[in-house]
Amino acid sequence: MSIMPQTLNKLRAKLDRDLVAAPFSSLPEYKSITYHQGLGKMLGIANPFFRSTEGPQGRHTLIDGKPVLNFAWCDYLGLSKHPDLINASKAAIDAYGTSVSASRMVSGDTPLHRELEQEIADTIGVEGALVFVSGHAANVSTIGTIMTADDLIIHDEFVHNSAVVGMRLSGAKTMTFRHNKLDLLEQVLREERAKYKNCLVVIEGLYSTEGDIPDLARVVELKERYGAWLMVDDAHGCGVLGNTGAGLAEHTGVPGNKVDIWMGTLSKAYASCGGYIAGNRELIDALRYSAPGFVFSVGLPPSMTAAALAALRVVKREPHRVARLHANGQLFLREAKARGLNTGRSIGIGMLPVMVGATTRAAKAVSKVLERGINTSLIMSPGVPVNAARLRFFLTCEFTPEEIKHALDVTKEVLGA
Repeated sequence: MSIMPQTLNKLRAKLDRDLVAAPFSSLPEYKSITYHQGLGKMLGIANPFFRSTEGPQGRHTLIDGKPVLNFAWCDYLGLSKHPDLINASKAAIDAYGTSVSASRMVSGDTPLHRELEQEIADTIGVEGALVFVSGHAANVSTIGTIMTADDLIIHDEFVHNSAVVGMRLSGAKTMTFRHNKLDLLEQVLREERAKYKNCLVVIEGLYSTEGDIPDLARVVELKERYGAWLMVDDAHGCGVLGNTGAGLAEHTGVPGNKVDIWMGTLSKAYASCGGYIAGNRELIDALRYSAPGFVFSVGLPPSMTAAALAALRVVKREPHRVARLHANGQLFLREAKARGLNTGRSIGIGMLPVMVGATTRAAKAVSKVLERGINTSLIMSPGVPVNAARLRFFLTCEFTPEEIKHALDVTKEVLGA
């Protein structure tokens, strides 16, 4: 039995009418946003996200026209207004314009990019480095390029979203171990490593929600014993950890070349933009010609490249900035404990949390401290476990002891109310 052409055309027309694109409001992500916004209004909690900062920047800024102490930016070494960075950025624009306008692989490479990459490699103590337009892209592209469905990735439960996205892209088998529990990492390596072609262990240098660090020497020993690669996301550690700010390797006394893959960002301590991968020449060459986030992306703008290069040189020339940052962190740690505030696992360098617990209580607290001139960040699930919400304080070397103590006094009063 055949269907007449006229009937078939009518059926097709009906199907075409029924195929209507769903509205974006049907997305679960949108529904979640509107639910939480409605809940916040009902509880009288102002939206703690996407605040517009105006006027002076660094440790002081304006929000809604009101001056605040700014603990929400990762300007760890106070370099975002440093004249060397500003002048270098302006000179690069004069020399190269505002954009390289192409992938570096085809026509967007400049001497500045190569200088910056060599400076990064020399700072860490490895053979080479590759600069991406963002730290997120660096993690996604690197993991997605070097790992395959035949491989295993084992990671700390608190690694950054960018690493997790890269793992999904790679198709590799992924397994998690509890935060900094290296006995559990060893157990997974012992039981699973031999089943896969390659194995990658991913950890962070300074964990961005906890403020603590891993035992790098032991992780290196484990990856060598079980024949794995080790990747350290040192986004919050570069420029911050170690006596000269060289990062986790310097802080722990482990040679930089003992780690296979170093990742870092240029947007935090180095007050620019972009991210990098550093390691041996073979890794860097493989990524230079294969990593999608590098090959198929425009190169880092000249102004940002020059600013990052200037920042690395300022840090080497002015190590007192790192020392002051460390001193401020230890002061924050001592004074917080003296006020009965819980700083969790933080070692007191760069980033320190004040643990709150319930998300609604933390959301109210972050709004109340802002009303009193303290700008800090709300960290909540899914960024951290449920009922482990916290206020996150990023310190800079430029905060005075009085400013730190004042911020903690306000926080104590708000949380005690």
